[in-house]
Order: sequence, then C-alpha cells, then structure tokens
Amino acid sequence: MTSPDVTPPPPAPGPAPSAGPAACAGVRLGLRANLAQFSLLVAVNALVGGTLGQDRTVVPLLATRTFHLAAFSSALTFILAFGAVKAITNFFAGTLSDRFGRKPVLVAGWLAALPIPPLLIWAPDWGWVVAANVLLGVNQGLTWSTTVIMKIDLTGPARRGLAMGLNEAAGYGAVAITALATGYLAAAHGLRPAPFLLGAAYVALGLGLSAAFVRETRGHARHEAAGHVAAAGHLSGHLTTRQVAWLTSFSEPALSAACQAGMVNNLSDGVAWGVFPFLFARHGLTVSQIGVLAALYPAVWGAGQLATGALSDRIGRKWLIAAGLAVQAAAISLTALGTTFTVWAAAAVLLGAGTAMVYPALLAAPTAASGLVVAVRMYETRPARPAAAPAT
Repeated sequence: MTSPDVTPPPPAPGPAPSAGPAACAGVRLGLRANLAQFSLLVAVNALVGGTLGQDRTVVPLLATRTFHLAAFSSALTFILAFGAVKAITNFFAGTLSDRFGRKPVLVAGWLAALPIPPLLIWAPDWGWVVAANVLLGVNQGLTWSTTVIMKIDLTGPARRGLAMGLNEAAGYGAVAITALATGYLAAAHGLRPAPFLLGAAYVALGLGLSAAFVRETRGHARHEAAGHVAAAGHLSGHLTTRQVAWLTSFSEPALSAACQAGMVNNLSDGVAWGVFPFLFARHGLTVSQIGVLAALYPAVWGAGQLATGALSDRIGRKWLIAAGLAVQAAAISLTALGTTFTVWAAAAVLLGAGTAMVYPALLAAPTAASGLVVAVRMYETRPARPAAAPAT
C-alpha cells in the first residue's frame, strides 16, 4: 500500500473529479500522521462513555427505590426510549455529518446532553427519567457515532481495527469507571444528586473540548475517496440513505449479517444494563456491589478491545464476531443460573470478553454494531482494483 507521505502521481487526462487532489491538499491519512487529533477524539469519546456510564448503576435503582415501579416492563422503559432514539440518530448521523460536517454534528450531540443531569437530579416522576434517556439517545447517537466516523476519516483503510479498538476501549473504559464511581457515590451519598454531578462534569468538558479543539475531518474522507473507485456497477455514484439501508439490511450478505450480529450484540448489552441490576438487587446485593458488577463487564470489554481490534486487522473479522457471540451467550446463561456475587462477577468478565471480540470487529467492517453510520460513510467507495494489463 502506498505510504500517505508519498506524493501521488499526476492524474490521468480526463474529466476532473468533484473532490480532486487540490481540494485535499496537505491532508495525510494514518494514525501517526494524525496522532494529536486522534488522541483528542479518543479523550472526547471517553467523556461520551462517561456520560452513558452515569446511567448504568443508578437509574435502574431509581426505578425501584425512588419511584417504586412494581412492573418490570415499566422500569425498562428508559432503555427502550434510549435504544429507539439512539438507533434513529445513528442512522442519520452519517448523512448529517456528510452534509454539515463532522464537527457540527459532534457539538450538537453535546448540546443535547446538557439537560440530562438536571432532569435526572430533579425528576419528580419516572417520565422525566425517560425524557432524560431520550436526550441521552440523541447524545450517544451523534457523539459516539461521529467520533467513530472521524477516526475512520483520519486513519484511512490500513489500521481501522486498531483505531476502533482504541476508540471503544476509551469509551467503554469510561463507562466502567463511571458505573463504579456512581455506585460508590450512591452508596455514600444517596442515589441523587451526587452520581449525576459527575455526568454534568463530563458533558461540560466534552462540549468545551469538541467546540474549541476538535478539527473537521471531512477533508480526510474526500482525500481517501479520491483514490477509490466503485467496486461494482450497481454501487457506482453516491448512494442514498434508502439504498444504503436496503444494501446493509437485506441485499448485501456480508453487511446484512454484520448488522444482525450488531443487533444481537446490542440486545445483550441492553439485558446487562437494564435486567441484571434488578436481578442482583432482588438477591440482596448492596448498591456498591451492583456498581462493581456494572463496571466489571464494560471494563473487560473496553480493555479487551485494545487487543481484539488490532487482532481483527490480522486475522479478519468473521470468526472473532462468531466466537464472541457464542461467548456472550454462555455469559448470559451463567448469569441467569447464578445466585452469588462471585458467579455473577465471572459471568461479567465472560460477557466483557465476548463483547470485546465482537464490537471492534463489527465497527472495523463496513458497518457499525450500533447502526448504519459506518456503512453510510464507507459504502460510497471501495478500494481501487489494479487495472488489468493491456493485451499483447
């Protein structure tokens, strides 16, 4: 593969493309060439993960201990609201970032998060908590998805698995640390307001860094696209969002399988987030113990991705995804059968390991486990095929 530091040869005679080399002058792809900006985006994604982490331990307990929701289905409405809104936001985040730029979408996601901590702190009824999680879905769909897109823009095609491993390690490492910290804060100071003050700090810092220091990366995507051609005639030109949705969901086998695997992965995460804390509480675990279990799973998930992301670059994505889903199934079964903290801790480690195998591989493939964002970004172009040698 051509080094990004090497000046490309002059283009062949013919019509100039819409995003020619002049439009991308000075742009270099690669992790090393964009290390400062890449590292900043990793830090921003850690703050995105921390914003999500404030929900993992405390909000399920608010349902039963503060608002006294007896119906299990009612208590899970906050996850349903979050998941539905995040899925929709994920779907359009790629299109919005292509139209308006990556940075405006990232900043908009942080603005959507500003009301979340006040809503959770002063919520007089469960409806306010559901509303806060609607905004959390918007925040996560715009910010997490956009940081993924921006890192793909910066790194180019060669090291995407490693880039996604670093991204997800930072994000879910922050989820784990925040889940643990909010558990201890809740045990020491009550379920409100102390745990959510940490979330408010994350939002303020994330908004400030994104607005002041993050730079636009859309030019990097155009620079990469200038060296690509469509892989097949039916994919030539720019695809509409509807066409991308059809290709990734139904007509392209590899993409549709990856999307289905992503949906299963997210369902597993929803069970761990919404169902497991109720199970642990009903067996008499303390708030701090529930916080440890809520943190253990994303901690293993986050740390494991540092290895599995790079590994997927070397051995491929398929079998890491398949094996990871099998490990997830075993972990959920062990949780259902267990009755003690030790067994549940082992299951959390197992679930984190399985998810670490699945998640960065799905993100590095031309789709995203959480939706179509990366597919929208990457399906426009495929790597150029070498030209056939002229017949002699």
